[in-house]
Amino acid sequence: MISRRMFKGVAFAALMALGAGAAAQAQTLRSTDIHPDGYPTVEAVKFMGKLLEQRSNGRIKINVFHSAQLGQEKDTIEQTRFGVIDMNRINMAPFNNLIPATNVPSLPFIFRSVDHMRKVMDGPIGETILKEFEKHDLIGLAFYDSGARSFYNSKRPITKPDDMKGLKIRVQQSDMFISLVSALGANATPMNFGEVYSGLQTGLIDGAENNWPSFESTKHFEVSKFYSMTEHSLSPEVLVMSKKSFDKLSKEDQALVKAAAKESVAEMRKLWDAREKASEAKVKAGGAVVNTVEKQPFIDAMKPVYEKFVKDQALKDLVAAIQAVK
Repeated sequence: MISRRMFKGVAFAALMALGAGAAAQAQTLRSTDIHPDGYPTVEAVKFMGKLLEQRSNGRIKINVFHSAQLGQEKDTIEQTRFGVIDMNRINMAPFNNLIPATNVPSLPFIFRSVDHMRKVMDGPIGETILKEFEKHDLIGLAFYDSGARSFYNSKRPITKPDDMKGLKIRVQQSDMFISLVSALGANATPMNFGEVYSGLQTGLIDGAENNWPSFESTKHFEVSKFYSMTEHSLSPEVLVMSKKSFDKLSKEDQALVKAAAKESVAEMRKLWDAREKASEAKVKAGGAVVNTVEKQPFIDAMKPVYEKFVKDQALKDLVAAIQAVK
Protein backbone atom coordinates (compact mmCIF):
# COMPACT_ATOMS: atom_id res chain seq x y z
CA MET A 1 0.00 0.00 0.00
CA ILE A 2 1.30 3.47 -0.91
CA SER A 3 1.52 5.80 2.06
CA ARG A 4 0.22 9.39 1.94
CA ARG A 5 3.85 10.64 2.11
CA MET A 6 4.90 8.38 -0.79
CA PHE A 7 1.88 9.51 -2.85
CA LYS A 8 2.76 13.15 -2.31
CA GLY A 9 6.35 12.41 -3.33
CA VAL A 10 5.28 10.67 -6.53
CA ALA A 11 2.83 13.46 -7.37
CA PHE A 12 5.50 16.11 -6.76
CA ALA A 13 7.98 14.28 -8.97
CA ALA A 14 5.37 14.00 -11.74
CA LEU A 15 4.61 17.70 -11.56
CA MET A 16 8.32 18.53 -11.68
CA ALA A 17 8.73 16.32 -14.75
CA LEU A 18 5.83 18.06 -16.49
CA GLY A 19 7.28 21.43 -15.60
CA ALA A 20 10.67 20.44 -16.97
CA GLY A 21 9.04 19.27 -20.19
CA ALA A 22 7.20 22.56 -20.61
CA ALA A 23 10.37 24.50 -19.85
CA ALA A 24 12.27 22.48 -22.44
CA GLN A 25 9.75 23.47 -25.07
CA ALA A 26 9.81 27.15 -24.15
CA GLN A 27 12.17 29.21 -26.28
CA THR A 28 13.02 32.70 -27.37
CA LEU A 29 13.73 33.06 -31.08
CA ARG A 30 16.49 35.46 -32.08
CA SER A 31 15.46 37.62 -35.05
CA THR A 32 17.67 40.09 -36.89
CA ASP A 33 17.07 43.23 -38.95
CA ILE A 34 19.48 45.90 -40.20
CA HIS A 35 16.85 48.62 -39.83
CA PRO A 36 16.54 50.78 -36.68
CA ASP A 37 14.10 50.27 -33.85
CA GLY A 38 10.66 51.56 -34.81
CA TYR A 39 11.10 50.75 -38.51
CA PRO A 40 8.00 48.98 -39.94
CA THR A 41 9.75 45.65 -40.52
CA VAL A 42 11.18 45.66 -36.99
CA GLU A 43 7.79 46.48 -35.49
CA ALA A 44 6.08 43.83 -37.63
CA VAL A 45 8.31 41.08 -36.24
CA LYS A 46 7.68 42.39 -32.71
CA PHE A 47 3.95 42.18 -33.49
CA MET A 48 4.45 38.59 -34.66
CA GLY A 49 6.25 37.87 -31.38
CA LYS A 50 3.31 39.17 -29.36
CA LEU A 51 0.94 36.92 -31.30
CA LEU A 52 3.16 33.90 -30.71
CA GLU A 53 3.57 34.63 -27.01
CA GLN A 54 -0.20 34.92 -26.57
CA ARG A 55 -1.06 31.84 -28.60
CA SER A 56 1.63 29.63 -27.07
CA ASN A 57 0.80 30.70 -23.51
CA GLY A 58 4.20 32.34 -23.21
CA ARG A 59 6.25 29.39 -24.46
CA ILE A 60 7.45 31.06 -27.69
CA LYS A 61 8.87 34.56 -27.76
CA ILE A 62 10.84 36.59 -30.30
CA ASN A 63 13.75 38.84 -29.40
CA VAL A 64 14.31 41.30 -32.28
CA PHE A 65 17.88 42.52 -32.75
CA HIS A 66 17.50 45.68 -34.84
CA SER A 67 20.08 48.13 -36.24
CA ALA A 68 22.36 45.36 -37.60
CA GLN A 69 23.33 44.30 -34.06
CA LEU A 70 23.95 40.77 -35.35
CA GLY A 71 25.64 41.88 -38.57
CA GLN A 72 24.90 43.10 -42.08
CA GLU A 73 22.47 41.19 -44.31
CA LYS A 74 25.02 39.17 -46.28
CA ASP A 75 26.62 37.90 -43.06
CA THR A 76 23.36 37.07 -41.30
CA ILE A 77 22.10 34.86 -44.15
CA GLU A 78 24.75 32.24 -43.41
CA GLN A 79 24.17 32.52 -39.66
CA THR A 80 20.47 31.89 -40.23
CA ARG A 81 21.09 28.89 -42.48
CA PHE A 82 23.26 27.35 -39.76
CA GLY A 83 20.74 28.08 -37.00
CA VAL A 84 22.90 30.61 -35.12
CA ILE A 85 20.16 33.15 -35.85
CA ASP A 86 16.57 31.83 -35.78
CA MET A 87 14.79 34.44 -37.91
CA ASN A 88 15.86 37.08 -40.39
CA ARG A 89 14.08 39.94 -42.11
CA ILE A 90 16.12 40.53 -45.20
CA ASN A 91 16.04 42.18 -48.60
CA MET A 92 15.50 39.94 -51.61
CA ALA A 93 18.68 41.08 -53.39
CA PRO A 94 21.23 39.20 -51.24
CA PHE A 95 19.38 35.97 -52.07
CA ASN A 96 19.55 36.50 -55.84
CA ASN A 97 22.77 34.53 -56.34
CA LEU A 98 21.64 31.76 -53.99
CA ILE A 99 17.99 31.25 -54.96
CA PRO A 100 17.28 31.85 -58.69
CA ALA A 101 13.53 32.37 -58.22
CA THR A 102 14.20 35.47 -56.09
CA ASN A 103 15.63 37.17 -59.16
CA VAL A 104 12.18 37.51 -60.71
CA PRO A 105 10.49 39.79 -58.11
CA SER A 106 13.81 41.66 -57.96
CA LEU A 107 13.70 42.51 -61.66
CA PRO A 108 13.43 46.23 -62.44
CA PHE A 109 9.91 47.38 -63.31
CA ILE A 110 8.48 43.83 -63.01
CA PHE A 111 5.60 45.21 -60.91
CA ARG A 112 3.24 47.84 -62.29
CA SER A 113 2.28 49.23 -58.87
CA VAL A 114 2.32 48.52 -55.15
CA ASP A 115 -1.14 46.89 -55.42
CA HIS A 116 0.12 44.64 -58.22
CA MET A 117 3.15 43.58 -56.16
CA ARG A 118 1.05 42.81 -53.09
CA LYS A 119 -1.46 40.77 -55.06
CA VAL A 120 1.31 38.73 -56.69
CA MET A 121 3.31 38.07 -53.52
CA ASP A 122 0.23 37.27 -51.39
CA GLY A 123 -0.94 34.67 -53.91
CA PRO A 124 0.25 31.34 -55.33
CA ILE A 125 3.23 32.94 -57.09
CA GLY A 126 4.52 34.22 -53.78
CA GLU A 127 4.03 30.81 -52.14
CA THR A 128 5.97 29.16 -54.97
CA ILE A 129 8.92 31.49 -54.36
CA LEU A 130 8.79 30.99 -50.57
CA LYS A 131 9.06 27.22 -51.01
CA GLU A 132 12.35 27.66 -52.89
CA PHE A 133 14.02 28.78 -49.66
CA GLU A 134 13.69 25.30 -48.15
CA LYS A 135 16.34 23.97 -50.55
CA HIS A 136 18.80 26.24 -48.78
CA ASP A 137 18.04 25.44 -45.12
CA LEU A 138 15.59 28.31 -44.74
CA ILE A 139 11.83 28.49 -44.28
CA GLY A 140 10.20 31.34 -46.17
CA LEU A 141 7.52 32.77 -43.86
CA ALA A 142 6.19 35.95 -45.48
CA PHE A 143 6.90 38.89 -47.73
CA TYR A 144 7.08 42.44 -46.42
CA ASP A 145 6.99 45.64 -48.47
CA SER A 146 10.19 47.42 -49.33
CA GLY A 147 8.55 50.34 -51.04
CA ALA A 148 9.53 51.84 -54.36
CA ARG A 149 13.29 52.22 -54.71
CA SER A 150 14.55 55.30 -56.54
CA PHE A 151 17.93 56.87 -57.26
CA TYR A 152 19.39 59.72 -55.24
CA ASN A 153 22.71 61.50 -55.60
CA SER A 154 24.70 64.57 -54.64
CA LYS A 155 25.40 65.83 -58.18
CA ARG A 156 22.24 66.50 -60.19
CA PRO A 157 18.60 65.56 -60.81
CA ILE A 158 18.12 62.40 -62.86
CA THR A 159 15.36 62.76 -65.43
CA LYS A 160 16.59 60.36 -68.17
CA PRO A 161 19.05 57.44 -68.36
CA ASP A 162 21.78 59.68 -69.78
CA ASP A 163 21.82 61.62 -66.51
CA MET A 164 23.12 58.47 -64.81
CA LYS A 165 26.30 58.29 -66.88
CA GLY A 166 29.50 58.48 -64.88
CA LEU A 167 27.83 58.55 -61.45
CA LYS A 168 29.22 56.19 -58.81
CA ILE A 169 26.07 54.57 -57.39
CA ARG A 170 26.06 52.35 -54.32
CA VAL A 171 24.21 49.08 -54.85
CA GLN A 172 23.44 46.07 -52.73
CA GLN A 173 25.78 43.12 -53.07
CA SER A 174 23.73 41.63 -55.88
CA ASP A 175 24.62 40.91 -59.51
CA MET A 176 21.11 42.02 -60.45
CA PHE A 177 21.51 45.52 -59.04
CA ILE A 178 25.02 45.84 -60.43
CA SER A 179 23.65 45.04 -63.90
CA LEU A 180 20.68 47.38 -63.44
CA VAL A 181 22.89 50.37 -62.62
CA SER A 182 25.45 49.47 -65.29
CA ALA A 183 22.71 49.28 -67.94
CA LEU A 184 21.95 52.93 -67.19
CA GLY A 185 25.56 53.95 -67.73
CA ALA A 186 26.47 54.51 -64.07
CA ASN A 187 29.31 52.89 -62.13
CA ALA A 188 27.84 50.34 -59.72
CA THR A 189 29.63 50.26 -56.36
CA PRO A 190 28.64 47.39 -54.01
CA MET A 191 28.76 48.56 -50.41
CA ASN A 192 27.30 47.60 -47.04
CA PHE A 193 24.22 49.63 -46.11
CA GLY A 194 25.86 50.98 -42.97
CA GLU A 195 28.73 52.53 -44.94
CA VAL A 196 26.61 54.55 -47.38
CA TYR A 197 26.33 57.78 -45.35
CA SER A 198 30.10 58.16 -44.96
CA GLY A 199 30.56 57.13 -48.61
CA LEU A 200 28.27 59.94 -49.72
CA GLN A 201 29.81 62.40 -47.27
CA THR A 202 33.38 61.74 -48.41
CA GLY A 203 32.59 61.48 -52.13
CA LEU A 204 33.57 57.82 -52.32
CA ILE A 205 30.19 57.41 -54.02
CA ASP A 206 27.94 59.96 -55.71
CA GLY A 207 24.63 58.35 -54.91
CA ALA A 208 22.60 55.28 -54.05
CA GLU A 209 19.06 53.97 -54.46
CA ASN A 210 16.44 53.18 -51.89
CA ASN A 211 12.91 53.89 -50.64
CA TRP A 212 11.60 56.95 -48.78
CA PRO A 213 11.86 55.53 -45.22
CA SER A 214 15.43 54.31 -45.71
CA PHE A 215 16.47 57.58 -47.37
CA GLU A 216 15.05 59.42 -44.36
CA SER A 217 15.97 57.14 -41.42
CA THR A 218 19.63 56.95 -42.49
CA LYS A 219 19.72 60.74 -43.02
CA HIS A 220 21.17 60.17 -46.48
CA PHE A 221 19.18 63.22 -47.59
CA GLU A 222 21.64 65.33 -45.59
CA VAL A 223 24.50 64.37 -47.93
CA SER A 224 22.60 63.49 -51.11
CA LYS A 225 20.26 66.29 -52.14
CA PHE A 226 18.68 65.00 -55.37
CA TYR A 227 16.00 62.29 -55.18
CA SER A 228 14.67 61.15 -58.57
CA MET A 229 11.55 58.99 -58.56
CA THR A 230 12.55 56.27 -60.99
CA GLU A 231 10.72 53.72 -58.80
CA HIS A 232 12.74 51.08 -60.64
CA SER A 233 12.21 48.39 -58.03
CA LEU A 234 9.22 47.30 -55.97
CA SER A 235 10.98 44.13 -54.89
CA PRO A 236 9.57 42.91 -51.56
CA GLU A 237 11.59 41.90 -48.54
CA VAL A 238 11.30 38.44 -47.05
CA LEU A 239 11.02 37.07 -43.53
CA VAL A 240 12.78 33.72 -43.22
CA MET A 241 13.45 31.25 -40.44
CA SER A 242 16.33 28.84 -40.03
CA LYS A 243 15.17 25.36 -41.02
CA LYS A 244 17.24 23.99 -38.14
CA SER A 245 15.30 26.16 -35.69
CA PHE A 246 11.96 25.46 -37.40
CA ASP A 247 12.47 21.69 -37.30
CA LYS A 248 12.97 21.81 -33.53
CA LEU A 249 9.38 22.99 -33.12
CA SER A 250 6.38 20.69 -32.86
CA LYS A 251 4.00 20.59 -35.81
CA GLU A 252 1.54 22.66 -33.79
CA ASP A 253 4.14 25.31 -33.00
CA GLN A 254 5.32 25.38 -36.61
CA ALA A 255 1.75 26.17 -37.61
CA LEU A 256 1.61 28.94 -34.98
CA VAL A 257 4.80 30.51 -36.35
CA LYS A 258 3.60 30.42 -39.96
CA ALA A 259 0.19 31.88 -39.10
CA ALA A 260 1.66 34.67 -36.96
CA ALA A 261 4.11 35.57 -39.72
CA LYS A 262 1.32 35.87 -42.28
CA GLU A 263 -0.74 38.01 -39.92
CA SER A 264 2.20 40.33 -39.34
CA VAL A 265 2.14 41.33 -43.02
CA ALA A 266 -0.99 43.47 -42.65
CA GLU A 267 0.51 45.18 -39.59
CA MET A 268 3.74 45.86 -41.47
CA ARG A 269 1.90 47.37 -44.44
CA LYS A 270 -0.21 49.61 -42.23
CA LEU A 271 2.94 50.92 -40.54
CA TRP A 272 4.77 51.11 -43.87
CA ASP A 273 2.16 53.20 -45.65
CA ALA A 274 2.11 55.71 -42.80
CA ARG A 275 5.89 55.79 -42.50
CA GLU A 276 6.39 56.27 -46.23
CA LYS A 277 4.23 59.42 -46.27
CA ALA A 278 5.91 60.81 -43.18
CA SER A 279 9.41 60.11 -44.52
CA GLU A 280 8.67 61.76 -47.86
CA ALA A 281 7.40 64.87 -46.08
CA LYS A 282 10.42 64.96 -43.76
CA VAL A 283 13.08 64.76 -46.49
CA LYS A 284 11.31 67.40 -48.55
CA ALA A 285 11.20 69.66 -45.51
CA GLY A 286 14.90 68.91 -45.02
CA GLY A 287 15.75 70.40 -48.41
CA ALA A 288 15.80 67.37 -50.70
CA VAL A 289 15.08 68.19 -54.34
CA VAL A 290 12.56 65.65 -55.65
CA ASN A 291 11.69 65.10 -59.29
CA THR A 292 9.58 62.64 -61.29
CA VAL A 293 10.85 60.90 -64.43
CA GLU A 294 9.45 59.51 -67.67
CA LYS A 295 9.82 55.81 -66.90
CA GLN A 296 9.65 54.28 -70.38
CA PRO A 297 13.26 55.12 -71.37
CA PHE A 298 14.43 53.50 -68.13
CA ILE A 299 12.26 50.44 -68.80
CA ASP A 300 13.65 50.16 -72.33
CA ALA A 301 17.20 50.22 -70.94
CA MET A 302 16.47 47.13 -68.84
CA LYS A 303 16.30 44.69 -71.76
CA PRO A 304 19.87 43.36 -71.23
CA VAL A 305 19.11 42.86 -67.52
CA TYR A 306 16.14 40.62 -68.33
CA GLU A 307 18.18 38.75 -70.93
CA LYS A 308 20.94 38.08 -68.39
CA PHE A 309 18.81 36.99 -65.45
CA VAL A 310 15.80 35.34 -67.07
CA LYS A 311 17.41 32.61 -69.14
CA ASP A 312 15.74 29.30 -68.28
CA GLN A 313 12.13 28.53 -69.08
CA ALA A 314 11.00 28.27 -65.46
CA LEU A 315 12.01 31.87 -64.77
CA LYS A 316 10.50 33.05 -68.07
CA ASP A 317 7.23 31.39 -67.07
CA LEU A 318 7.39 33.10 -63.66
CA VAL A 319 7.88 36.51 -65.30
CA ALA A 320 4.92 35.85 -67.61
CA ALA A 321 2.77 34.74 -64.66
CA ILE A 322 3.53 37.94 -62.74
CA GLN A 323 2.82 40.12 -65.74
CA ALA A 324 -0.49 38.32 -66.29
CA VAL A 325 -1.79 39.12 -62.79
CA LYS A 326 -4.40 41.86 -63.11
